[in-house]
Amino acid sequence: MFKTLTLAAAAVAATASFASAESYISNFVEEQSRDTQVELGTVRAAADGVVEIYSFHGGELGALLGSEAVMAGANTNTNVDILRSNLDAIAVLKVGGEIVDTQEIEFN
Repeated sequence: MFKTLTLAAAAVAATASFASAESYISNFVEEQSRDTQVELGTVRAAADGVVEIYSFHGGELGALLGSEAVMAGANTNTNVDILRSNLDAIAVLKVGGEIVDTQEIEFN
């Protein structure tokens, strides 16, 4: 019975690790009260990475406005200091140098 329990626990652990390997920006919150910060809420990364905020207009990526390193796993209350742009922006999550998620930002 002990072997069966151990194997079942290992299988559950492996499944949980696989499921958490996804990377994404969740609980997205648009820019709040400050003109120099974007609040992204929770950012989940499969490995260490970076969130970059770019100006974004007409479907075109513009200048890099700011970035914030993220660690593997759930990064709660992720805030990125930015140089304010008059254009809308896009948050880009990169893990291992690859873009794994994006989220458009509309400034009010």
